[in-house]
Amino acid sequence: MVPLKSWPAEERPRQKLLNCGAAGLSDAELLAVVLQTGVRGQNALDIARQLLHDHGGLNGLARAKRSRLRAQAGLGPVKIAALEAMQELSKRQLFEAMTSKEVLTSSAGTRQFLRAKYRHCEREIFSCLFLDNQHRVVAMEELFSGTIDGAAVYPREVVKRCLEHNAAAVIFAHNHPSGIAEPSQADVAITRKLIVALKTIEIRVLDHLVIGDRDVTSLAERGLM
Repeated sequence: MVPLKSWPAEERPRQKLLNCGAAGLSDAELLAVVLQTGVRGQNALDIARQLLHDHGGLNGLARAKRSRLRAQAGLGPVKIAALEAMQELSKRQLFEAMTSKEVLTSSAGTRQFLRAKYRHCEREIFSCLFLDNQHRVVAMEELFSGTIDGAAVYPREVVKRCLEHNAAAVIFAHNHPSGIAEPSQADVAITRKLIVALKTIEIRVLDHLVIGDRDVTSLAERGLM
C-alpha cells in the first residue's frame, strides 16, 4: 500500500476534485475524500474500494447498519460519523430543494426526496406532506410506523394533524421494506378511507406514493384514488 500523500498531486482524490470537480471522480474516489485518511496498511482509497465491494456499491453501503460498519477494517467512529453525516446531508438537501419552491410542482423532486429518505427503512413508515392552498409545503410528518410488512393508519389522527397544520391538501407516502413499489389492496383501501374522512373538512388528497428500492408508484397516476 502506497500512502495517498506519496501519489502525484494530480492523482490524489481530493486534489482531483479541486482541479476537475466532483463529477470527474469515481464512487471510490469520492468516498475516499469523505473518509480523508487511511489506516496502517490501507489508504483512504483502499478502504473506500473495499467498502463498495463488501456492500455491493453505494446503495448497499447506505443500507449498512452501524454495527456492521464498526466491524469493517479501517473504519472507526470518526469515519462512520462522516459517512452518516454525508448521507443525512444528502437527504436534507433534497428536502430543502423540494420545500424551497413557492409551489410544489415537481413530482420528480418529491419522489426523489421520499425515495432517498425511506427506501432503506427496515419497517414501514406512513408519512404525510401537509400543503397550503397554493400547494406549498407547510410541514412533513411521519405519522405511523409498523413492521416489515405493514403499518396501522388511523384516519382520526390524520384528520387531527391536518387541522393542526391548517392544511388545504395533503400527499401521503409510505415505504415497502420489500423494495417493491407495488400498491396493495390495503394501500388502496386506506387511501380511499382517508379521502372520505378528509373530504368532510374540505382537505384534498393529491396523491399517495408507495416507495420501493428503485421506484416510487403514484396511486393517483394509477387511477386508484
